[in-house]
Amino acid sequence: KLETPFGPAAGPHTQLAQNIIASYYAGSRFFELKTVQTLDGEDLPVSKPCINAEDEGYNVEWSTELTVSDAYKEYVKAWFALKILSKEWMLGDSDGFIFNMSVGYDLEGIKSLKIDQFIEGLKNAQDTEIFKECKSYFKDNLEKFQNIDEAYIEQITPVICTSITLSTLHGCPPQEIERIATYLIQEKHLNTFIK
Repeated sequence: KLETPFGPAAGPHTQLAQNIIASYYAGSRFFELKTVQTLDGEDLPVSKPCINAEDEGYNVEWSTELTVSDAYKEYVKAWFALKILSKEWMLGDSDGFIFNMSVGYDLEGIKSLKIDQFIEGLKNAQDTEIFKECKSYFKDNLEKFQNIDEAYIEQITPVICTSITLSTLHGCPPQEIERIATYLIQEKHLNTFIK
């Protein structure tokens, strides 16, 4: 049901809900969410901020300021916001866009509890606190909308991603890429892209 085959590739711009919302409003409908990995937050040994934009913008390293948990929350908030905005502002079909998660960089990390919870949470966010919080917020603020009612909010699907992009580092052995892709397809049951 993808309305247009355009959208931002994974990067710092797809890390925050407000950036995903701005991309949607500008016409994007395919969102490759920022790649997550086991190293995050203070465990990531790089200078912060990762993006240096004094005059021109340069990606200094890794492009992530958020923990995996914080990134997850941003993606769920963005998902809910797009479902609301698409209907409220009549910007398109509320099912006319796709979120594609992105993980890296090795099989061991992807199988870790942190990344597994991220993957499973985007496959179905129904029981997560952030999904419940978003649903509750919109129900409590129905008076702010003209085209949104409680029934619409209740039917917003918690299935955020059915596809995933594998992001690997330069020099990743082909056998490792094959093992990861096999894992994502056969065990996680996700449509898998490799970059």
